[in-house]
Amino acid sequence: MGKSRQSLVDSKMKVSEELLDVVDENDSVVEVKTRGEIHARGLMHRAVHVLVFNNRGDLFLQKRSMNKDENPGLWDSSAAGHVDSGEDYLQCALRELTEELGIVVEGALQALFKLAASASSGYEHSVIYRYYFDGPLILQKDEIDEGRWVSPGEMDQRLESRDPGMTEILHLSWKEYRQLDEGSNRVWII
Repeated sequence: MGKSRQSLVDSKMKVSEELLDVVDENDSVVEVKTRGEIHARGLMHRAVHVLVFNNRGDLFLQKRSMNKDENPGLWDSSAAGHVDSGEDYLQCALRELTEELGIVVEGALQALFKLAASASSGYEHSVIYRYYFDGPLILQKDEIDEGRWVSPGEMDQRLESRDPGMTEILHLSWKEYRQLDEGSNRVWII
C-alpha cells in the first residue's frame, strides 16, 4: 500500500475512533461511543452546521473532500462537524469554523434553529448557526476539496430542483433557514 493511501486509511481509522455522545430523542446524553459504532448502528448523536454569509448576503458552501467517509464530493454548509463527547454545540461550532475555514470568531455566532435527529439528518440533532465574515478563508485540505460563494437565489433554485450534488442536511437547513428568513422573526436560542 502506498504511503498516501496508508495515511488516508490511518486518518479514517482515527476519525472512526473519535468519541461522541449518544443521545436520545430529547437530545439527552445516554452513553458515549465511537463515531464508527454510532454510524454503523444508526445511533442518535449531535452535530453543528454553520452558514457563513458575506456582506453581499452570499452563502459560502464547501465541497466535501472525496476522502470523507460520509457524503464525499457533495456540497455542504460552510462549516460542519460532530459535537465531541463532553463538548457543547457552541464550542463545536467555534472549533469547526477555525479548523475548516480558518475563521476565529469575533462577535456573535448566532444560533438559528435546531433540527431533530432523523434518518434524513443522519440521526444527528443539529444546531444551525449563522455568522457573517468577509475575510480570507483558509480551507482545510483534508476536509474540503473546494469552496464557493452562492447567492440565496441560487440556493433556492438548487433546493427546488432537489440538487443531488448537495448533502441532505444542507437541503434541510436551507429550507428551514429560508422559512425563518421569509417573514418569521424567530431565532431559536439553544
